[in-house]
Amino acid sequence: MDVRYRQVSKSFGFYEALAPLDLHVADGAFLALLGPSGCGKTTALRLLAGLERPTSGRIFIGDRDVTFTPTRDRDIAMVFQSYALYPHLKVSDNIAYPLRVRKVHRAEQARQVRKVAELLGLEDHLERRPAQLSGGQRQRVALARAIIRRPQAFLMDEPLSNLDAQLRLQMRIEIKRLQRELAATMLYVTHDQVEAMTMADLVAVLHNGRLQQLAPPAELYARPANLFVATFCGSPPMNVLAGEVIDGTFRRSSGKVAMPAVGYRGAAKLGFRPEHAELVESSSNGSIAGEVYVVEPLGNETLVTVNVGDALVNVRQPADFSMPIGTRCGVRPVTRHIHLFDPETGNALKSEFATAA
Repeated sequence: MDVRYRQVSKSFGFYEALAPLDLHVADGAFLALLGPSGCGKTTALRLLAGLERPTSGRIFIGDRDVTFTPTRDRDIAMVFQSYALYPHLKVSDNIAYPLRVRKVHRAEQARQVRKVAELLGLEDHLERRPAQLSGGQRQRVALARAIIRRPQAFLMDEPLSNLDAQLRLQMRIEIKRLQRELAATMLYVTHDQVEAMTMADLVAVLHNGRLQQLAPPAELYARPANLFVATFCGSPPMNVLAGEVIDGTFRRSSGKVAMPAVGYRGAAKLGFRPEHAELVESSSNGSIAGEVYVVEPLGNETLVTVNVGDALVNVRQPADFSMPIGTRCGVRPVTRHIHLFDPETGNALKSEFATAA
């Protein structure tokens, strides 16, 4: 089922946790709610789950207005960061619990448990208890318990935060595969932009309780709506330099960069990704002068940090790159991949040329 927020807000006293939110998640879509702690993403999920009541607005699951419907009647399944398994029950009983509540016949419970366990690779662990499982296996049990309900929507609140890096990667793959196989509507809360960008069809970026941008991951990365989105999405984040645009050229004390025709003049912030710049001689035209600050070999590539006076700029280089720290150099952004932002509002001034050929 599709999910819709219509001007949904939530305040706790004088604190506005979520500003009026308009959001539509299509049937079968995977939406990631992305942002730092306290941005409103978990509040939005809890409102949909019925764990909080909105201050204003309406929430729909399909054609049903569920704004004030009790959680048990919303036909949703939640997967939590803490797994929320029953420690005294075997894995099979944890998975079957939603069916027991619905008084499904025992033989049918067993059949469905086996089917879901096979889907998640848990068939050899059904007689164990949660304490006998690894973190990844416990998360699979929590997923199995949600799947067996066959809900209209899955809600996931930072489900991978307690796992180590290798398990997070493995579970990202499993959750994405499951979502595709089940053709399920899924809302996934995370502060990890890698999770959001690699798993979701759509990403809703929130900051200070307000929706900043809603877009597919590739569009979010290539055409950020503002400085917050530009610097939050991407690892390392987008480089941002302060200066001004005069006669089609971005200028600052350490150099200048020629730009496409933008029809803008005045103070601005220039943005470009680490992979959208090259290192050149410090005196080269169209570059920002600086010196090598740090060189980080990463195996498949080398990340070079350049000090350009009042800022540090990251530039991706080949794996075999080598240059002594302190070496004078220039950073030349690739013209077709640069962005301009308003220094006061942070809004994008020009980004259409960011992905132009």
